[in-house]
Amino acid sequence: MMKAGTFGPTMGRILAAIRPEASYFTTIDGQRGGFIVVDVDDASKVPSIAEPLFQAFKASVEIGGAMTAEDLQTADDDIAQAAKIYR
Repeated sequence: MMKAGTFGPTMGRILAAIRPEASYFTTIDGQRGGFIVVDVDDASKVPSIAEPLFQAFKASVEIGGAMTAEDLQTADDDIAQAAKIYR
């Protein structure tokens, strides 16, 4: 895709469809890679984010959750409760 000049336009269409908050491209373990930050409020939306990458690039996709500082503060009571129970 790089040699054919189709990578950029294809990635552009995918990013336009998933509307990430941010995207960064780099090498990961010596291979082309990147990080795409997407706010997903419904887990059923994950396939619509990952599948275009699988299909277009035969990509290996890892999905992980993250919290903002505000989310972490909101979770503070739950974390404290779990710490008491599962010491």
